[in-house]
Amino acid sequence: MRLVLLGPPGAGKGTHAKILSEKFKVSHLATGDILRKHIREQSEIGSRAKDIIERGGLVPDELVNEMMAGEVERAGVSKGFILDGYPRTLGQAEALNRFLKSHNAELDAVLNFATSERVIIDRLSGRRICPECGANYHIRNIPPKKEGSCDRCQAKIVQRKDDQPDTIRHRLATYEKETYPLIAYYREKNLLQDVHGDWDVPELQTELKELFAQIGL
Repeated sequence: MRLVLLGPPGAGKGTHAKILSEKFKVSHLATGDILRKHIREQSEIGSRAKDIIERGGLVPDELVNEMMAGEVERAGVSKGFILDGYPRTLGQAEALNRFLKSHNAELDAVLNFATSERVIIDRLSGRRICPECGANYHIRNIPPKKEGSCDRCQAKIVQRKDDQPDTIRHRLATYEKETYPLIAYYREKNLLQDVHGDWDVPELQTELKELFAQIGL
């Protein structure tokens, strides 16, 4: 199984990628997590990315492509993978296509989590994070045992600035602008499969099971 997951922030890509990776025994490769890991470990890629980010720039496609190619190779192209957050641009999609061709492989499907703004704002604005240990919560879906306090380390949990409603709307506008060409690119290749990102996890997992049966995964 080789999948790409597309969808705006809050669409549930990470949640479903984790479930699918465990079910099908394939690697879940989340670009944001991988980049943060490189920065923490002060790898060559991490140092280059950190310098760019600290100057207020965007990590260029070339660096992201290099990082993700390395991760996919380590995971094993033939063993399968789920890409979450990559590709984000048309240039990245074309680079991924070239990389897979060089390994005599191709994507099985690209899942587009079609999700409404109302649901996204509800999901993201309820998220909370522990600034000390990084544990994640949601005030409704995954509340801490003690209100406002991290279960692991008892630090005060906080809302990330980019999970506030006005910031979410800006993130969604940016996502739509960046990703529209990518959706068209994969639709033209007959790889795109639209799924209901508004649905709760059990319902969407059922939809995915039926979809995979239809396309032979």
